[in-house]
Amino acid sequence: MASKKLLSLLAYLPFVIAGLGFPMAFGGRPAETGQLLPVKAMAISEFRPGAGKLFGRLEFMGGLSLATPKGEMGAVSSIRLIDGGKRFISVMDTGHWATGAIDRDGKGALSGVSDYRIYDMLGRNGRPGDKQHMDAEGMALDESHVYVSYEGDHRIDAYPRPGFETAKPVSTERPVLTAGRLRNNGGMETLLKAPDDSALQGALFYVAERSYDRMGNFIAGVQSGSLKGNFSIERAAPYDVTDGVVLDDGSFLLLERKFGLQSGIGMRIRRFKLDDIKPGALVKGDVVMEGVFPAQIDNMEGIDAYKADDGSTRLIVISDDNHNLLERNLMLEFKLMP
Repeated sequence: MASKKLLSLLAYLPFVIAGLGFPMAFGGRPAETGQLLPVKAMAISEFRPGAGKLFGRLEFMGGLSLATPKGEMGAVSSIRLIDGGKRFISVMDTGHWATGAIDRDGKGALSGVSDYRIYDMLGRNGRPGDKQHMDAEGMALDESHVYVSYEGDHRIDAYPRPGFETAKPVSTERPVLTAGRLRNNGGMETLLKAPDDSALQGALFYVAERSYDRMGNFIAGVQSGSLKGNFSIERAAPYDVTDGVVLDDGSFLLLERKFGLQSGIGMRIRRFKLDDIKPGALVKGDVVMEGVFPAQIDNMEGIDAYKADDGSTRLIVISDDNHNLLERNLMLEFKLMP
């Protein structure tokens, strides 16, 4: 029992240090906007040493630990894959975009990130802002916009696509009904866009990170359409939501993380049905996988999916190093099993 508590404490230590270094970790601009940054990548061949490749309903396909020369990469809170999974857009909770290409070796395994660039996100006044107003957490895409959800100043800004990297928002909307109930550091962590042919009719919907309803479940909301209103996602403590992805089978996944002196570090992915979302509903899901220390996990913040050449659904899961030397920027790939 004592050794287990020690492992939990060691797992929690990076987050303690990150908290102590908060002003430094989240201050300033990580790079000259639009500058091409080289990325160093170290391959990860096993998700959990000696445990094989299957973890719940996922098969581990490989991963990378990533870094830029001066620590510019970091604080990533959401990722969206484009061009069939070959490129990505990500947002940083320091108020920055990060874009790049995902490189692969001759066998199709992750091998690196190239064409990596960081841009200042512009606020409604057309200028970069501070952490309080530009704490970007969630992101959703359609053909003409990139939508970003923010904590603190709880809102969803729509940026033009293409051109989001250097543009100010073209519109802003507030979270449906519950703006006063969202915690400053636990608001709209996950932002998703439903398919146009679903019951949600292409609406944006969000799930809060650490803002709970009266029963202790996650506050969530549909922003428009006939199902506009609030619902709840069942919380299974000690995990909280960090990102999600809508799949083409009418379900969506939520990425969750835990960290604490008792629980240690962990990541979990749960699956839910879009059809269960209705005003006032409590939406429950099934666990797809769970990974805990000493698996290759960190502060897991982002998830997205793409279709591989073999027709399988692949998940890319990333972490946020909080611009802290004791944490890592991980990019992990899994195959979702039928």
